[in-house]
Amino acid sequence: MTTGLVNSRDLGGLRTEDGRLTRHGVLLRSEAPLAGDPTPDLAGWPPAVVLDLRGTQEGHPDHPLQSTGTKIHRIPMLDLIMAAATTDPSALDLGKLYRQLLEESAEGLVQILRLAGEADGAVLVHCSVGKDRTGVSVALLLRAAGVPRETIIADYVRTEANMTGVIRRVATSLGRPEPTEAQLTTMKHLLAAPAPALEGVLDTLDTHENGPQGWLLAHGATQEEITRWTTRFLTP
Repeated sequence: MTTGLVNSRDLGGLRTEDGRLTRHGVLLRSEAPLAGDPTPDLAGWPPAVVLDLRGTQEGHPDHPLQSTGTKIHRIPMLDLIMAAATTDPSALDLGKLYRQLLEESAEGLVQILRLAGEADGAVLVHCSVGKDRTGVSVALLLRAAGVPRETIIADYVRTEANMTGVIRRVATSLGRPEPTEAQLTTMKHLLAAPAPALEGVLDTLDTHENGPQGWLLAHGATQEEITRWTTRFLTP
């Protein structure tokens, strides 16, 4: 059995295009935490705010991190992620799916920015496996703060190496046997984190009038909310 988060990390220490650094213990990402997980070695843990992006059809009980010191916000991202994953995985076009998520979940993405900026401690962003919905959401937060594209893509592709452990955790949480190597091979399209998929999201943000922050403003964010987030996340 795989125990403990295997796809978690603190997004502090990243250098921005203007030479500043992202702060440790502000933005965390992971797969879905499970009851009984040991405490991860992450700055700011336990998080003050958890942004749970799992969809309405994913059937999850009370959040294991729910406590008096941690606020849980459920922001269901596109259920099409799950639908696409269960129909024909071999035909899955992650790049197209991510761009669709960016378009159809814009309101939720702005809410993520808003809540991340208002938090009084670490913010954990997660979905089921911490790759797709989490990847797009984190990419937007990083790009809005001025983190370079290549740094964002490098963080995203790191997830692929962790996916086998994540899938085993998911199986265990559902009371199912851990997948065999042969079964994992058949799931390779679902486990992939190819750079071009996220590049399409970054292209959409960067080509928008006034860039990523312009995209956020066009979809309901205020300049005050953007500034609040970047002030929290970046060193002076």
